[in-house]
Formats: sequence, C-alpha cells, structure tokens
Amino acid sequence: MTSGQTVPVTMNAYEVDPRLTRGAISRRFWAYMIDVIMILIWSWIVSIGIAFFGLITFGFGWALFALVPLTAIAYNALTIGGRAQATVGMRALGLRAVDSVTGGPVHVVTAAVHALLFYVAIGTFALWAIDILIGLFRNDSRFGHDLLTGITIIRP
Repeated sequence: MTSGQTVPVTMNAYEVDPRLTRGAISRRFWAYMIDVIMILIWSWIVSIGIAFFGLITFGFGWALFALVPLTAIAYNALTIGGRAQATVGMRALGLRAVDSVTGGPVHVVTAAVHALLFYVAIGTFALWAIDILIGLFRNDSRFGHDLLTGITIIRP
C-alpha cells in the first residue's frame, strides 16, 4: 500500500481491523530503538548548530540549548506527519501510522501531540506502564497515547 492510500476501517470508525496491527507492539519497540539513535544524531547536529550560534552571539544563543529536547518531538511530527507516515525506525520494521477514524495520513500537529504524550508517559513509570498495558490488552494493540490522539500503528 502506498502512502497516499487509505486503510480499510471497520463499521466502528475508531477500531481498525486487528489483522493490520498484529505483531505491531514488538515491532514498535525495535523501531523506537532505531529512532532513539536517529534522535540522538539530530540532537547532536542541532547542538553543534546552537554552539556555533552561541559563539556568534557572544553566548546569548546558548540559551537555545534548552530547546534541544524538542528535537524528539519535531522528529516524530515531521516523519509521522510526513508523506511516509512513519519514522525511520517504523519504516525499517514495516510500520506506518494512520488516522484511526479515516485510515488516512496523520496531521503533523497530531503526530507532535502523539510524541509529546509518549515522552510524558515515559517520564513517569506509572503512566508508561499504564500506556503499555492498554496496548497489551487491546485487540488492535493501540497504546494509551494512540487512543488519545486517534492514531493507529499498522503493518501495511
């Protein structure tokens, strides 16, 4: 299926066919491991840019180092909200993000909120555990942050 096509949804628009999500949880884990490396590379590149900018501005630009953690959210927003509908790790493992209601592409802002909720959940063990448990007990393997943003990760 190409990135412009939609995915068939069931009669209930909030429930994607479970066959499309079978095995997605384990693939999501390994995709995230690849994405962590990509995010570290991008963060490193952004940090070098900020360091040079700080030199040019006599140190004032170094305040931008506070924004480096946003690199992870921007990475997810631009890749999941882009044409491929997947991060580099997701593409490597055959996954794609779709809008749960329409089966179509995910909007960039929705992808950014999705990433933000994920990183907030990871920041606290209790929220992360609840987020993962939700996905383990659902037929469509959607985590809590997927449900809140209306995104489904599928194997096209």
